[in-house]
Amino acid sequence: MVQVGFLTPRRFAAPRVLLLGLLASLVGAASLSAVPAAASPAAPPPVRHEDRGGDHLTVTVRHAGGGRDGTYELYCHPVGGSHPHARGACDVLDRNTRWGREVFAPVPDDSLCTMQYGGPATAHVTGTWAGRPVDAYYDRGDGCRIDRWNRLVPLLPDLGAPEGSGKR
Repeated sequence: MVQVGFLTPRRFAAPRVLLLGLLASLVGAASLSAVPAAASPAAPPPVRHEDRGGDHLTVTVRHAGGGRDGTYELYCHPVGGSHPHARGACDVLDRNTRWGREVFAPVPDDSLCTMQYGGPATAHVTGTWAGRPVDAYYDRGDGCRIDRWNRLVPLLPDLGAPEGSGKR
């Protein structure tokens, strides 16, 4: 073995291998950070424009009173159907559609809700929204469920408005 000063080639090899390993780790970490969040199996896929073509919902409202009860068809992207406020219903759904959050999710079981009663009205929404199946039930049995209902007005009728006012 040839010695250069106090270092032998063998002592030189260890720091070089360590340096190469560190560089390989950095390159690997950088390539992982380029993977989009949607590729993670735990995260839902983002809403894509091409998923919108099948946005069709059937809304059935009962016990809301005064011409608010009935079954309505709603199409969005483009807007259509028999829903009395189709444009507003599609707009409220678009505003409430966010990546990673379910628009039609029920009130979580561990929620603290006010003990108030919003009336006997119920609604059932079925169909497809943003490429996902929908089968959601609504009622106004406590403050949380009233708030959940009100977030989707005018998809669901505005029960705070006087009957026949046209406001929904």
